[in-house]
Amino acid sequence: MENRKTMLIVDDMEINRAILMQFFQDEFHIIEAENGREALDFIKSQPIDIILLDLMMPVMTGMEVLEWLLSNPRYGDIPVIVTTSADDVNSEVMAMERGAADYLTKPYNPSIVSCRVQNVLGRRENEISKLRQAAQDKKISAMQQILDIDQMTGLLTQKAFLQQAADKISGNPETRYCFVYLNIASFKLINELFNMETGDTILKTAASYFNTIVGKRGLASHLTADSFAILLPEDMLDMDLLIQGLDAMMHSLTIYRTVAFFAGVYQIDNIYLTTSQMLDRAHMAMTSVKNSHARRFAFYDDALRTKLMDEQIIAREMEPALNNGQFFVKYQPIYKIDTEARTMAPIAAEALLRWQHPEQGIISPDRFIPVFEKNGFINRVDRFAWEQACHFLSRQRDWGLDIQPISINISHMNFYDMSFVDYLLRLLRKYDLQPWMLWLELTEKSYNHAPEQLTKILRRLNSCGFSVILDDFGSSFSSLGILRDLTIDMLKVDVRRLYAHGNHDRVDIILQAIIDMAKKLNMQVIAEGVETPVQAELLQTMGCHTMQGFHYSRPLNSDAYIELLSSLR
Repeated sequence: MENRKTMLIVDDMEINRAILMQFFQDEFHIIEAENGREALDFIKSQPIDIILLDLMMPVMTGMEVLEWLLSNPRYGDIPVIVTTSADDVNSEVMAMERGAADYLTKPYNPSIVSCRVQNVLGRRENEISKLRQAAQDKKISAMQQILDIDQMTGLLTQKAFLQQAADKISGNPETRYCFVYLNIASFKLINELFNMETGDTILKTAASYFNTIVGKRGLASHLTADSFAILLPEDMLDMDLLIQGLDAMMHSLTIYRTVAFFAGVYQIDNIYLTTSQMLDRAHMAMTSVKNSHARRFAFYDDALRTKLMDEQIIAREMEPALNNGQFFVKYQPIYKIDTEARTMAPIAAEALLRWQHPEQGIISPDRFIPVFEKNGFINRVDRFAWEQACHFLSRQRDWGLDIQPISINISHMNFYDMSFVDYLLRLLRKYDLQPWMLWLELTEKSYNHAPEQLTKILRRLNSCGFSVILDDFGSSFSSLGILRDLTIDMLKVDVRRLYAHGNHDRVDIILQAIIDMAKKLNMQVIAEGVETPVQAELLQTMGCHTMQGFHYSRPLNSDAYIELLSSLR
């Protein structure tokens, strides 16, 4: 009992303190405080192992306690878990920015509360263990004295960079600084295509450039294999010139593959953040533009912060949403038009993933798909949608209908998993289906991200009998290269997007050229986004007779689509 850790519970509501004390009284020595001021007295007077801190209190709020802890290094390593109401997302984010280790929402779930406390303490013990190991390592070798410098590039290591950045910022309060996080696109691929020596040359050349840029007023660091960071006074920072100079340095190396850096900038506007958190904000800004064709750098601002908060909410709720049946599939018919017979009928349908949130209603795919692609969850919801499509195909058979193919979307992330073709084949066997019943839609992004894997997988898909559609054809620079290198059965062209920006006469010429080219390559063209009779008639005169869009049908639930097919018998 004497070895129990000490927990400080801070809440102005006695009932809340009583509930939390009931959870932990057998494991911890409990101290209670009614407000932030009383909590600080306890923190200063005795060792505290963990703090459960309510944010809304009289006398001194929980947010003020966090700021005090941040400004006092002696107490900065005490883990703090804040308690908030379930819908107070903004306070959660602000608390995490001020050093909170985690958060709990009211009303409390005993299992979740216990797990989060144990996780936080576990992380702290791991950190303490690492610090002890680091101290021991320093005693073993005198070489640890030079660990502040990266041996390859001569720049600061990340740890030294963050420490010296904190000193420089605090020592020059009249100067506003910026953190810049820089990352080399596809650096691993560069190493594979050439050799490690070429990669090292790129890093050393970039390091030399950054050292020149920062001079004596800034700092530069080699963070990881393909990432750098610099700290500069705001009056020295010109991102356009920085990127241009960096491109020129890389071009001087005469490597036939383009070496492109992407960057994120955080202009320090919150001195209560740690330098690590400041660097994280620059990193988040970088990730918002990485591999973009339009922009090479971005600044962290309120809009980006709002976007990141929304992504956090999406990421936090995606797992429960899948487990609780919030995702479902709708089917948008694809019509074949016979101009001579003046008839039209659906020949297939595209399976479209939807999210029905119990509080927010329908969440747009444009909002959640990019988040899922970024965190990898897209593979799981893709497989959910594929299985729903296969189940729907089996329903068509059970109703005695002639089976019409379902077109399913294949995210580019799936092409990093060579087993995904086996998964599709297992699904077909499970529902007693044939490969021709599934049309596979992929985007040009798949080719841009993983050309070699895509080529291998497409060969196998073709040999298995699947039909492959290149969706959103013409949306990137690699369209013609894909048609040259890969076996594609159908092209999908988004008519709505093409006509959205005017220049209709030029769009007509482009569409006609695509349709004519596809015919010569023995490929079918599907026009999607067809919304008006005028568009439909124009496409027919161009020789495109397969269409999808609101002019023909909005996406239907499975029952409505079965009803449509039944009416055609």
